[in-house]
Amino acid sequence: MSKEYPAKTAALKSREYVHGHNKAGWLGLFAEDAVIEDPIGPSYLDPAGKGHGTVAAREAFWNNNIGPARIGITIHQSYGAANECANHVTLDLQNEVEGKKNHVRIFGVFTYKVNDAGKITSLRGYWEPENVEVVV
Repeated sequence: MSKEYPAKTAALKSREYVHGHNKAGWLGLFAEDAVIEDPIGPSYLDPAGKGHGTVAAREAFWNNNIGPARIGITIHQSYGAANECANHVTLDLQNEVEGKKNHVRIFGVFTYKVNDAGKITSLRGYWEPENVEVVV
C-alpha cells in the first residue's frame, strides 16, 4: 500500500483492542460524538436502530457485546478513501450464555470514518442478523 489511510489505522487499532480485551483503548478510539451502528438499523443489538451515539452507549455496547466474548476479526480486504475505509470482514464470536457455550460467525462489511484527529466518528456494520452462522 503506497498511502496510509487514517481510518484503516483506526480499524486496525480497533481490531487489536478487541482481540486484546482492551476496553479503555477501544473506547479511546472514538470521538465524543461518534456513532456505532452494528448492524445498521433495528436489530437485537439495537432495537430502535438509532445506533450507539454517546460515551455511555458505546461503553454499554462494549460491556454487552464485546467484553463478554472472545472475538476473532479477519479482515479479508480493506479499501481506503480519504478519512474512511470499508473492510470485508468475518467475525467469529464465542461466549457463554446461561452456562451454554456459543460460537457464531458473522460475514459483513464494516466502515470506519475518522475526523482530522484520527478519532472514529462513525463505525457501521453491514451484516444481516438473520444470516449469522452458528458454528457447531
